[in-house]
Amino acid sequence: MLDLSIWAKKKPEARSLDGVPCVAETDYIIVGAGSAGCVLAERLTKSGKHRVTVIEAGGSDARFYVHLPLGYGKLFYDPAVNWLYKTEPDPGLAGNRDHWPRGKILGGSSSINAMVYTRGHRADFEEWQAAGNPGWGWADVLRAYREIEDTEAGGDAYRGTGGPLFVSANGKGLHPLVANYVAACGEAGLPFNADFNGVFQEGAGPYQMTIKGARRNSAARAFLRPAMKRANLRVITHAQVTRVMIEDGRAVGVEYLRGGQRVVLRAGAEVILAGGAINSPQLLQLSGIGPGALLQGLGIGVVQDNPNVGDHLNDHQGVNYTYRMTVPTYNDELRPWWGKLRAGLQYVLGGGGPLAKSINHGGGFFRTSPDLNRPNMQLYMQAFSTLLPRDGERPVLTPDPFSGLSLGLSNCRPTSRGHIRISTADPLVHPKIVANAFSTDHDVAEMLAAVKFLRKIASQPAMRCVIAEELRPGPECVSDEALIADFRARSGTVYHPSCTCRMGPVAGSSVVDARLRVHGVAGLRVIDASAFPNLIAGNTNAPAIMVGWKGAELVLADAR
Repeated sequence: MLDLSIWAKKKPEARSLDGVPCVAETDYIIVGAGSAGCVLAERLTKSGKHRVTVIEAGGSDARFYVHLPLGYGKLFYDPAVNWLYKTEPDPGLAGNRDHWPRGKILGGSSSINAMVYTRGHRADFEEWQAAGNPGWGWADVLRAYREIEDTEAGGDAYRGTGGPLFVSANGKGLHPLVANYVAACGEAGLPFNADFNGVFQEGAGPYQMTIKGARRNSAARAFLRPAMKRANLRVITHAQVTRVMIEDGRAVGVEYLRGGQRVVLRAGAEVILAGGAINSPQLLQLSGIGPGALLQGLGIGVVQDNPNVGDHLNDHQGVNYTYRMTVPTYNDELRPWWGKLRAGLQYVLGGGGPLAKSINHGGGFFRTSPDLNRPNMQLYMQAFSTLLPRDGERPVLTPDPFSGLSLGLSNCRPTSRGHIRISTADPLVHPKIVANAFSTDHDVAEMLAAVKFLRKIASQPAMRCVIAEELRPGPECVSDEALIADFRARSGTVYHPSCTCRMGPVAGSSVVDARLRVHGVAGLRVIDASAFPNLIAGNTNAPAIMVGWKGAELVLADAR
């Protein structure tokens, strides 16, 4: 039985917020049990000195398809675990409304993502520090990454072992076509790279994964679940925080809805938002922190007028090229009933087969111009294809009825910027997401060069010998105009929105300072991917975890 004495040491006082009696008091409130929130919960409770309450809008991660690595396709449109956001119609995407899945579950998006583990280029973090954020340079974040990691491939000056997060090397059980892909990249001038998180990022090879023992190794599994055994941690699920309560310029608690009831929880130390790039700016705006004119127009009292809240939205845009192959792919294994049965038996009996991995077996990073000092494009290789309609008329992991393969890419450092804005004071209404994809000439020119290089890879002998034909966009799509029109029509998010509460030294251009404290409001921090000063090159789960790790250090240091 858990020892609850730490909660009894400080009796909840008979206080109220806005006339609503507080049902309880805690030291730290963490809003959101996503990648950063799970890390915060583990680190802030480790000493046993602090009472921590995590409030999560979603439910438990104890679901079969969450833990089955390839099961994330079943979660892509599942409202039980997914916020199911949609952007506003985007001229840069041929007027399409893009589908933005975000995790609404313990573990957040780390419980529904593709599990690729990439940390970003060292220069990305040097830029974070150079923008006026001391403590966020490469040496600082590398130290944190090495402490976080338990790298299957082994530790060195760049990689850590013995940390709480096991990272699979993904060296076994890869589809045979990965070898063709890597060889073709080499023939196109992109060498093999065994570790995109090591000395160099550039090159092609297998992706490392947050998979452990043939199960998804989400932030909930690696960090939150162990912390939940401690008496000083409470986790409240199916509870949506509706606003931060602020008294005399200080965050003193939160209001949340659970089971149709309005509940107020007071924080004795700090309120920490860890809801991610959409939820965190939404909650700040609902709480009176954001663009003043917008909030006044919605009848929300302005606590802190800061137009940067929800602004500077940055996301990676990606597109797939699809091929019919002359050799079997996972389509042949996972489409027929007997193939599904075989894959299921492989997984249940031996923890192997296609169900034990992400579909992204291979990938890489490249430069669209030799003049660039670092990669600006990311590659994805899938021995699988699904020509998925935009609005999900069929499941995302229903394979095509032929041997298909996809080669994809996404931009690493797009210059296009969007924003998140609430349109009502109702906290249950999704905010408006304006992505503004491909809204700069730079991003269009960069993607045009990138898709041409993708075709170059596919045309190399090692791939040409196993490709029957290009299906998307098809051989008739040749001119620059046609290629641009194609990627505008078929591109979309690769699920890395960031920077909407970005870090910086002054409120005139940012939302939080280098200690992740909200400008102008005491006792309030934002610690998640929304605080990124700029978008890193690569998948964002690893850096979100790192921000949670370093953010916890800052909170604990300031508590002394």
